[in-house]
Amino acid sequence: MFNTILSTTLSLYTVSICILVSIICGMIISLIYKCCAQPGKSFAITVALLPLMVQIVIMMVNGNLGAGVAVAGAFSLVRFRSLPGKASDIATVFFAMSIGLATGMGYIAFALLATVVIGILYIILFNTEILDSGSEYRSLKITIPEDLDYSDVFDDLFKKYTNMSKLKVVKTINLGSMFQLIYDVKLKNIKEEKKFIDELRVRNGNLSIISSRMAVSNEEL
Repeated sequence: MFNTILSTTLSLYTVSICILVSIICGMIISLIYKCCAQPGKSFAITVALLPLMVQIVIMMVNGNLGAGVAVAGAFSLVRFRSLPGKASDIATVFFAMSIGLATGMGYIAFALLATVVIGILYIILFNTEILDSGSEYRSLKITIPEDLDYSDVFDDLFKKYTNMSKLKVVKTINLGSMFQLIYDVKLKNIKEEKKFIDELRVRNGNLSIISSRMAVSNEEL
């Protein structure tokens, strides 16, 4: 179904088509990721040019096993010269490299189709909560007066409104006149968050309470 446009000898016409498709696909991938994740300009430019760069390398290898092994070794060094990145960044880089591999081998129709399909899937998954497991997790910062025993003062409320609660940090603030407690919690019902906070305010004397979304796992790779 998908046939390569390349032959044993590279021609200006076929190479030009591959270059054009690599540029188009790279721009599409970069724009999709820019709309979803707002990366920096440098990363967006890198993703846009990556399919073209990979395509050129693959065309230069052109079936040479020794050159292919050397190129694979050179690419593996990039990992050790780079800072850890978010999983979505690395997935986008791999996406762009895969498209560059396809265009470098002359599979133009396949590269375009893969760009469209993966791009649409990426937009859907990034902008919906289909795979979002962290919407009910919260990092809860509660300020209490120094004379309030925090060991079990909120236990009944946590049992009522959460499936999981863990005290992570206790620290003094305002020159020791207050304590700040930081909990990781998983709410039973996200719609009852306000009611939960209102009842916590009654216990802590209406002092500051901050509820923020908690990352369930590390997103760096």
